[in-house]
Formats: sequence, C-alpha cells, structure tokens
Amino acid sequence: MRATAPALGDAARELLLTACPRAKARGARDLGRLFAADGIRLAPAALPLPGRPARPPRPVLVAPAEVPRRGRAGSPRARFALLHAVAHIELNAIDLAVDTAARFGPGMPPAFARDWLRVAAEEGLHFLLVERLLRRAGGRYGDLPAHDGLWQAAADTAHDLAARLAIVPQVLEARGLDVTPGMIARFEAAGDRAAAAVLTRILADEVGHVATGNRWFRHLARESGTDPAEQFRVLVASYFRGGLKPPFNSSARAKAGLTNDWYAPLGTAGPRCK
Repeated sequence: MRATAPALGDAARELLLTACPRAKARGARDLGRLFAADGIRLAPAALPLPGRPARPPRPVLVAPAEVPRRGRAGSPRARFALLHAVAHIELNAIDLAVDTAARFGPGMPPAFARDWLRVAAEEGLHFLLVERLLRRAGGRYGDLPAHDGLWQAAADTAHDLAARLAIVPQVLEARGLDVTPGMIARFEAAGDRAAAAVLTRILADEVGHVATGNRWFRHLARESGTDPAEQFRVLVASYFRGGLKPPFNSSARAKAGLTNDWYAPLGTAGPRCK
C-alpha cells in the first residue's frame, strides 16, 4: 500500500458529511471496494468524525412520536409509507456502519473495518433498491417526515465499541429480522412482487449484518475474559431505552449467533444509563 494512500478516517468523514442520499449510498459501495483493494490506510481521520452525519433538506426530521400514522393497513399509501421508513433506516445504517469502521477500526484487526465497510456497501444497495421502489410508486425518499432517533444509538455508544456492537447490530438490526417477514407477507398479499423481492434480499443480508456484530462482540468478550451473553444483557439494559419486545424471529436470530438465552431475559430492560 502506498504511504500516501488516504486514511480510512478521512474518507469516512467525507462520506458521513455527504448529504445527498444516493451519493452517500454509492460512495459507501466505492469506499468498501477501495479499502478491500488496499487503496486506503487503516488510520484515523485528521479531524474528528462528525457528531451527526449530513442530511438532505427532506425528509423533515421529527421526534418518533410525531411521525404520522401510515394509514389503513394494506393500502397503497400505507405501503409507500412503510417503504419510506425502510429507506430512512437503510440510509442511517450506512452512516452507522461507516462510523463504526472509522471510529473503532484503527484499534482492531483490519478485518474489522473491512467487514463494516462491506455492511455499509450492502446498506447502500438496500437504500438504492428501496428508493427505486418509491420512485416507481410515484414518489421519492423525502416525501414523508421521518424520525430523528436512529442516530442516537451512535452518539450514545461512540466511546465504547462493545456497547456499539451490542446496540446497533444486535438490537436495532436484529429487530429488522423480527418484523421484515411480516412486511414481505404484506407486499405479497398486495401483489407487489418487486417490493417483496427487495425486502427478501434485505432480510437475508441483515442476518449477515447481525452475525458480523455478534462475531466481533464475541471477539471482544474473549479478549476481556467475559461471558458474551451476559455482557450483552448488561449493555442492552444500560444503553437501550425500553425492553426488547417479542415476538422474536428466533431462527433468523440463531443463524446470526443470537441464541434465545441472549435476549429472552431482556423483555423488561432496566433504566437507561451511561
């Protein structure tokens, strides 16, 4: 690798400060390829990573409780709103994965950053696929308000890699494993095979994303000599607002390394603290 190759932190910072969603999604793909080809040094940014990623003027970001209801279940309006919410989640997931690679990668084996940049690239693909569905439906990403709580997990865990891996992939993304099969069934019932196929692809990839978080979480637990399931429960009780709510997609979670003993006792998590 050339000594003058750009640092991962600098490239990630530039991507995090990219406001255009489509440019961010495509940039995540390019960043992952460049790092895999040894075109980027595993080094921190010259300037601090941003506390918040750049966002486009639309959608308007509101508190979670202020997001409008999606309308009658099964209606075209409700299905559009559901896809819009998925697109918003995927856009935030790009930033979460890029931030994880750049913030914690320099202190980890190179495979760590490579894994999370691969996740970021797949999240970028998901966004582009869902955004295409929105356009086919006559709209686009930004047409509806979206809540501003997704990035809070990154801010809360910016100082602790174990907490980041517990909350982002193994709670937030694992929740996607629980709810996406129902979403697929809803679109199939409406005859929207294209949307069902995209969501099926997303579900398969998200199992891998949760597995990546679980694998690296177990790596940290081995290094510290702690029980990974017990540490997971402690961190979730400390950093996640509210308990984990069933029903759980136990088979998909198990494929990702999240066996029932990890999360079943967390139905009523304790108060959040830092």
